[in-house]
Amino acid sequence: MKQKAKQKRNEHKSKNKNKKMVKEFKIIVLGSGSVGKSALTIQFVQGFFIENYDPTIEDCFRRQMTLSDGQNVALEIIDTAGTEQFMAMRDLYMRNGQGFIFVFSITSTSTFGDLWEMRERLVRVKETEDVPMVLVGNKCDMNEMRVVTTDQGFEMSKRFGGCPFFESSAKLRLNVDKIFNDVVLEIIRKAPQVKSECVLKKSKHDTKCSIL
Repeated sequence: MKQKAKQKRNEHKSKNKNKKMVKEFKIIVLGSGSVGKSALTIQFVQGFFIENYDPTIEDCFRRQMTLSDGQNVALEIIDTAGTEQFMAMRDLYMRNGQGFIFVFSITSTSTFGDLWEMRERLVRVKETEDVPMVLVGNKCDMNEMRVVTTDQGFEMSKRFGGCPFFESSAKLRLNVDKIFNDVVLEIIRKAPQVKSECVLKKSKHDTKCSIL
């Protein structure tokens, strides 16, 4: 009887331990300046929309979420600078990142065009075409100022290797959760053996650290 009770206690401890462990994925948000990378990230992590935001150097955010397939995961999200002067830092994050979110503004053709060069740079850094990524056309709440069509977005996603494409609004929280959900699913799909880190759950699920 004592042996059975001890066995049950050990099984219970093992189950509790597994519940406390989640996989961690490193997500990199890329795009030109003023496309809403920070607004999307902050809306996802902290749940509110920022009207004005100082140009980002590099910001790091953390959040846990449950994927659409039921998996619990922890995300480390790097919100990168949109200016060329921080290119070396961007290359470092490209090298270390697992999944990538490419963001353009539907109100700017230049930010749309810039993404192809960024994608090509990522492919060179990773030395493979098969990189987990999603393409995002942000600011669709400003449809009256649209200059990039939805069809153009889908065509670009085909050039990106058939990656998922979303139109989003950080202001309206449209497709924000879906973007981060699907980039993680892309990581898992492309690399099922991915060696993501296991981390203990914290009492506060959302944290932020600034990288200087």
